[in-house]
Amino acid sequence: MAVKILLLVVFFCVFIGVGIYCRKASTDVNGFVLGGRSVGPWLTAFAYGTSYFSAVIFVGYAGQFGWSFGVASTWIGLGNAMIGSLMAWAILGRRTRIMTQHLEATTMPEYFGKRYDSANFKVVASALTFLFLIPYTASLFNGLSRLFRMAFDVDYSVCVIVMAVLTAIYVIVGGYMATAINDFIQGIIMLVGIVAVIAAVLSKNGGFMGSLVAMSKVESDVMNGAYVSFFGPDPFYLVVVVLLTSLGTWGLPQMVGKFYAIKNEQSIKIGTLISTLFAIVIAGGCYFLGGFGRLFTTQEIVSEQGFDSVVPTMLSGLSDVLIAIVLILVLSASMSTLSSLVLTSSSTLTLDFLGQISKKKMDEKRKMLYLRTFVAVFIVISAVIAIVQAKSKVTFIAQLMGISWGALSGAFLAPFLYGLYWKKTSKVAVGTSFAFSTIVMICQLCISLGWIKISGPVLSLIFKNSLYSGVFCMLMGLVLVPIISFCTQKSVPKATDQMFNCFERSVSVHAKTALTDEK
Repeated sequence: MAVKILLLVVFFCVFIGVGIYCRKASTDVNGFVLGGRSVGPWLTAFAYGTSYFSAVIFVGYAGQFGWSFGVASTWIGLGNAMIGSLMAWAILGRRTRIMTQHLEATTMPEYFGKRYDSANFKVVASALTFLFLIPYTASLFNGLSRLFRMAFDVDYSVCVIVMAVLTAIYVIVGGYMATAINDFIQGIIMLVGIVAVIAAVLSKNGGFMGSLVAMSKVESDVMNGAYVSFFGPDPFYLVVVVLLTSLGTWGLPQMVGKFYAIKNEQSIKIGTLISTLFAIVIAGGCYFLGGFGRLFTTQEIVSEQGFDSVVPTMLSGLSDVLIAIVLILVLSASMSTLSSLVLTSSSTLTLDFLGQISKKKMDEKRKMLYLRTFVAVFIVISAVIAIVQAKSKVTFIAQLMGISWGALSGAFLAPFLYGLYWKKTSKVAVGTSFAFSTIVMICQLCISLGWIKISGPVLSLIFKNSLYSGVFCMLMGLVLVPIISFCTQKSVPKATDQMFNCFERSVSVHAKTALTDEK
């Protein structure tokens, strides 16, 4: 217990100290939200990775999908690395940085407002961001608090409150730069921790090969050895999970926002590599670990306590030192994601929502006051929801995250992606994407809560759970936006050609970077 407490005290002191150290870089809106657009490759890559992976992944998804797919759940982590990190950086990174700087946009809603010349899009996108990031944040509290109860036998509410207060302190004081530096420190902890935990857990069943042999003996209704097969017992569902957790990041404001702050071209190249390797180790490791969950618990226990209990049960037999490492690992992952979420939500609510509907123009001092106030407000709301959800047992982590990711990615992914690459994307198409995904995911929430009943094979598949409906929203957005845009070209913003001139601007580079046709 002394080791656990000591490590936690050191952990919290370091991050609060970083927040205080970075306060000078957060005196204006640009510094508080984007770090002055001068964040280097290592900080940006780790900020992206640590915002991506949290207790939701380590406790919720690793437990649920490790139980469902066995060792094949590792494909989810590899999908996160290749699609959610490598392809996201390659396809979105550079163009996002160029376009958002050209439009002078600091948030995703502000990008929508300026790219499509619509103040309404800015307000609607900010409202959707604030509302749908709340359940995701609540799920972070949920996953982390389960581990704290296992290690310290502390009440769930106390865990939530402590985590909320400490995160609020360093975000309010230090802004984006504090979160970026802390994300780097937390990322290092996560890399070391996940390797140590996997080795310790697998050693309980004779190492990697011994654990595989034991998993091959686990019975399945599909086939013998289903949980060590290449694609697991349900390949279609596996693809759905990979798409939601990988492609979904392309439309999440807290993820895409990392590209706004990139310093230069070199940062793009290095950041792409670091972010991808980080995802392979962390995401691949988490899902790989969760794939052996059936060796540590039973179907009866999972039915009673939920999938969120799988990983904590796997870890409960570790030594005190390893338990402390796990706590710091998951705490690092969760606090980095939480800080990114609250910063995204408070900035979009202040700059895009209040800034747009306010009759009087806000000065820099007032904006900073609102930014810091809404950081606190967002954390309080999320913490209350997390506590209420835990007491009432409304749903589990993956459902909360699925609804959040499905709504935001479904609404934003297609308008954001096409807006960067295609001049003919129309306002009507963007509005349709916003409305379609919002309505579908609200219906999914009502169905999950038992308020609405559905029938028919197609609807039953789409609304099977929030993962299916979330992927449906994303894929439909990618189809609907170009089709509707072709039919509504009159609503294409008139200044689009001028906006895209930012990509045609000539820049000088060294010969080692680009070849020329000179003899």
